[in-house]
Amino acid sequence: MHPASFAAPRVRDDALPPVETPGAVSRTPVPLQWLALLALSILIGSLLELVGMPAAMLLGPMIAAIVIAVFGTTIAVPKAPYHGAQAAIGCLVASSITLEILATFLRDWPLYVGVVLAVVTASGVLGALMSRWHVLPGTTAVWGSWPGAATAMMVMAEAFGADARLVGFMQYLRVIFVAFAAALMARFWTGSDAAAYAGAAIVWFPALDWSHFGPALGFVGLGILVGRFPKVPAGPFLLPMAIAVALTLGGVVQFQLPEWFLVLGYGILGWKIGLGFTRAVLAHAWRALPKIVGSIVLLMAFCGGIAALLHVWLGIDPVTAYLATSPGGMDSIAIIAASTDVDLPFVMALQTVRFVIVLVAGPPIARLVASRIGARD
Repeated sequence: MHPASFAAPRVRDDALPPVETPGAVSRTPVPLQWLALLALSILIGSLLELVGMPAAMLLGPMIAAIVIAVFGTTIAVPKAPYHGAQAAIGCLVASSITLEILATFLRDWPLYVGVVLAVVTASGVLGALMSRWHVLPGTTAVWGSWPGAATAMMVMAEAFGADARLVGFMQYLRVIFVAFAAALMARFWTGSDAAAYAGAAIVWFPALDWSHFGPALGFVGLGILVGRFPKVPAGPFLLPMAIAVALTLGGVVQFQLPEWFLVLGYGILGWKIGLGFTRAVLAHAWRALPKIVGSIVLLMAFCGGIAALLHVWLGIDPVTAYLATSPGGMDSIAIIAASTDVDLPFVMALQTVRFVIVLVAGPPIARLVASRIGARD
């Protein structure tokens, strides 16, 4: 297929005013702006990590970048580190797709596919309705409504012409809602403490095994190289991830992804999204907040209903069923599931299958919605 066929759809994003003129912070020397951003990112990320917030090391830098951007700044994340960070996240996703999860899926694949399609369909309908009602511009609401792949959706949304800032706002607001609900259910139903587990499980600076860490660096380099060809949307994320999945499932390579290495990737992604915010974008998000929260609650209720059916019809315990169907971040759900007495392979298999289906279905559905919006407007 010709590369031009992958070009991002042209979507009207005129609901958002243009980027504002930098303010007082822009008069500060550039090195001091980066230093302030780094210090504020560490402070906010550490506080969020301390209270057990999911995706703290991405949300912290994103919030810090939003603060710096709103007060005016002249700094921006260079393309090469951004593309390398996407490839690092691709390696993280690939390392989570194991043969055990694949075997679990193959054993009961009709069940997994049916549940996933129901959740994805509900998410797509909600996103399309929010786009139709102009809650958010263009296909932003469609990308923001996709379940369980927050970081990937931000990356792909930007590549396909949506507003990645508002997609990130929607995605991580839902991650917080879902993780909080899942943690409460696990805590009070089984007595597990997922937040304490998450803090205890982190080893920030492990000894490096270059036979496993070296390939991760190689894929980062591949992401930077692929980023030089912008006609392939989300190429620095999708291409390294696809190759890494094939190599890990084939037993050719295993990745060592130290926490500090992932934090660098999360931080760069958070900065990239956060530095694009302006007062106008925040005002738009604030006006849309009630409808966004309403869509999140509706999707959570729908997934909760499917979990109840799995419990009643198949005898799956309620916590396992809820964690498996929850439309939150795969990483936060994995932490909660690993600290709880649940069927972990079942949870991760369903979450992984949904992630893959969302990656495949996201672009064509977004293009369809974009064409319908363009025809109507």
